[in-house]
Amino acid sequence: MEVGNDILPKTLVLGASQKPERYSYLAIRSLRKHGIEVVAIGARKGMVDDIEIHTELQDIPDIHTITLYLSARNQAPYYNYIINLKPKRLIFNPGTENPELEKLAREHGIDVVEGCTLVMLSNGTYYEW
Repeated sequence: MEVGNDILPKTLVLGASQKPERYSYLAIRSLRKHGIEVVAIGARKGMVDDIEIHTELQDIPDIHTITLYLSARNQAPYYNYIINLKPKRLIFNPGTENPELEKLAREHGIDVVEGCTLVMLSNGTYYEW
């Protein structure tokens, strides 16, 4: 699936959950509904529809966006992983804002967005890159 001349970006959902009441679960489903390839990493293995939630860090080529569903205090162990994946964009969903990681990401040329992935998908701003 394409938007204009661009192929839809691959997205990593970091902090994924298979619990239907979690926003990460809803984000995975919405991303897939919009035709976006999703990789999911969480604290527990599981599935969200056809997407496997991995517990170990994955070497993922061509990640465009990482969308965070981890509180700031739980992000530090992932700093190097996030930077080394070299995403083009890092989305801090509500409750995940972290000035330290935002600064680090910007220093490595990663666009930082404080926003809600679900809202961005529903209003079309997710595709603004």
